[in-house]
Amino acid sequence: MTKKIIFLALVMSFADLPAQRFDDGLIREFRKAAKEDLLDKWYPLAADNDDGGFYSEITYDFKIGDHQDKMIVTQSRHIWTNARAFLLYGEDKYLGYAEHGFRFLRDKMWDKGNGGFHNLVTKTGKPIPKPGEAKTAYGNAFAIYALAAYYKASRNEEALELAKKTFRWLEKHSHDPEYKGYFQHMEANGDRIARTADTPSAADTGYKDQNSTIHLLEAFTELYTVWPDELLRQRLEELLLLVRDTIVNDDNYMNLFFERDWTPVSFRDRSKETIEKHYYLDHVSFGHDVETAYLMLEASDALGRKDREKTLHTGKNMVDHALDNGWDSKSGGFYDGGYYFKGTNGITIVNPDKNWWSQAEGLNTLLIMDRHFPGDKRSYGEYFLKLWKYTGTYITDSRKGGWYEWGQDTRPETRKDPKGHIWKSTYHNFRALANCIRMLEE
Repeated sequence: MTKKIIFLALVMSFADLPAQRFDDGLIREFRKAAKEDLLDKWYPLAADNDDGGFYSEITYDFKIGDHQDKMIVTQSRHIWTNARAFLLYGEDKYLGYAEHGFRFLRDKMWDKGNGGFHNLVTKTGKPIPKPGEAKTAYGNAFAIYALAAYYKASRNEEALELAKKTFRWLEKHSHDPEYKGYFQHMEANGDRIARTADTPSAADTGYKDQNSTIHLLEAFTELYTVWPDELLRQRLEELLLLVRDTIVNDDNYMNLFFERDWTPVSFRDRSKETIEKHYYLDHVSFGHDVETAYLMLEASDALGRKDREKTLHTGKNMVDHALDNGWDSKSGGFYDGGYYFKGTNGITIVNPDKNWWSQAEGLNTLLIMDRHFPGDKRSYGEYFLKLWKYTGTYITDSRKGGWYEWGQDTRPETRKDPKGHIWKSTYHNFRALANCIRMLEE
């Protein structure tokens, strides 16, 4: 009986821990940030009622900008956000926005002749051929992500069928049956674009990469929850193990680009000038590491894998590495990138700026880690609160609403940069805020 009382007391103490640090006022802050300061600013403003889909460029003061080519990634992210907003709030307007975006994907961005989604189209939906990336695995992954979420919200069978069709198109044109994983760059007809002797050394053409891989993992996870197909399960497990056991290296961060056989692309033995020239291909991306810790766990849970603890601890090690090496101990926030230069001790921060999506993903993952490891010496909950304070001070715009692209502590000159463009919409920050609200309320 005594042991039972002690056990119950311990359980109750852990249950009480989040309530002591995360009160109702914090929940109200997150609710306001998600709805009034984000969703209400973007929608219905971003819905293009003339040509379909969503506007790409939104100015700093929330007006429609001049550059309105539409990319599959951004269009899909708007659909996903509104589908999830409908599931969270139950308001029909969000389902309407998601349906509006779905129609543009189906009618304008799907290649009816060759299959797959065009990467970039004009405002009206005319394909814009771009050498080297007419179609991408990354873009088609986000289409699957959006279509599966929209189906979950609407039960529109046409959306699910299009998601299945996209998965099968990737299986035919992008999947590597020999070394596993997916090729990123494809021609309009689906032919893989290989790297040649003429490919510029700083270009990513022909390489496999962590970014498309983690977002295929994310997309297949979303699709698997509504379509538990056996081949899809195999590919989802394949991606999870690739990320966890190959892309994440022994130093607890992800290599970024790879040869076809998953040999990492590295310039560490080259001159500093060469390393700087190839920064995009070879550096430590703290934001991606923190985000991937969450995506791996989400995939593992969807699959019901028995080795969940291994995945969880791999993610924890990645978060710990990012906190120990990529966290600004003075102002807070995650730096953009670092590098382990040969012959030096420790890491060098090579890009001290802080982008919005890394901070958003950090909020989500730090709260997850706090739930799993409430007594850890790093105190993930305290880092979470510090990051929320940093985000409120330097990332969110208290005057005009929305999120700046860069932290204003290091990039104040970007204050009037667009709030939205083809690489920035509402997906990272809304997902993080919605997940945090759910965890805080639980």
